[in-house]
Amino acid sequence: MTRQARRPPRLPVRLRPRPVPWEAQRPTWRDAPPARIADAVKAALARPSGNWFVLGATGDIGAHRAFGRTVAGVEVVAWRDAAGRLMAGPGACPHLGAPLDQSPVHCGILRCRWHGLALDGAPFAGWEPFPAHDDGLLAWVRLDEAGGEQPLPEPVLPARPRTAGAVTAVHTVTGRCDPEDVIANRLDPWHGAWFHPYSFVDLTVAGTPSGSGGERSDGIAVEVSFKVAGRAVVPVTALFTAPEPRTVAMHIVAGEGRGSVVETHATPLGPDDRGRPRTAVTEAVVATSRRPGFALARAAAPALRPLLRAASRRLWRDDLAYAERRWELRSSGRLPG
Repeated sequence: MTRQARRPPRLPVRLRPRPVPWEAQRPTWRDAPPARIADAVKAALARPSGNWFVLGATGDIGAHRAFGRTVAGVEVVAWRDAAGRLMAGPGACPHLGAPLDQSPVHCGILRCRWHGLALDGAPFAGWEPFPAHDDGLLAWVRLDEAGGEQPLPEPVLPARPRTAGAVTAVHTVTGRCDPEDVIANRLDPWHGAWFHPYSFVDLTVAGTPSGSGGERSDGIAVEVSFKVAGRAVVPVTALFTAPEPRTVAMHIVAGEGRGSVVETHATPLGPDDRGRPRTAVTEAVVATSRRPGFALARAAAPALRPLLRAASRRLWRDDLAYAERRWELRSSGRLPG
């Protein structure tokens, strides 16, 4: 008789057999020398972006009112035309400089509140549009002068599941740092179980691009358990990669939710009133599962999204403190390594 294939357990949750107290877990600082993280950041920053920047979530830009954000010091306005296509361009009216993000949109036409100048997304009266792209989850704008790279026709996106069959959520927070500091945070998975014990336990870095810690990979492979409650955890293997200089993607490559991805996008905004840089961190979750019961999760997506955003908000409260501290040390010449 042939042995039957083992079925996956009904529930993905496991019980940790021997939970290790936070203070007794194995230190990871020797595994994460500053030079290793710096090399990973340097490699990410060297990749092309094509001058594309995340503007916001797709759902943030509707058909009736303009959306505005300063990106890399450039005032940008965005809206939808009559067909629902994303439009973007300079955020100041070419007439007298009115803030176009405060303008209403009617039948795809943005109309300035000061004197009624109308824009349909085409060049007009000295106003020139910016290339824009909607990937179904995030809205992007291309700023060639600010980016200074060879333009690309579309953003460099990580692989992700079809959003139609997934549960998605997007959350944005803002910190006083540069995008580089956000990327450095994400390319340091060694801090996870120490800095976020409420979310991660039993973390082991299983492979890095240099090959240390395991077999060589195209990113940083991590074995980790997501904490549910008490001893209950969901173990997975995740792979961190940086497809472009302002994005880090965490793909679940084994375990529950295989194929899911969490994307972290860092968008430079501009300096605050004290001259410190400001960066918007947009985290996009695309969760999927092969379990038959996942259809129920998709049906409950409107109720799940606030929970996913709340989890992201809690993590980024800590991770922004990490990124802001790194910028403070780096800008004053005190960053170790």
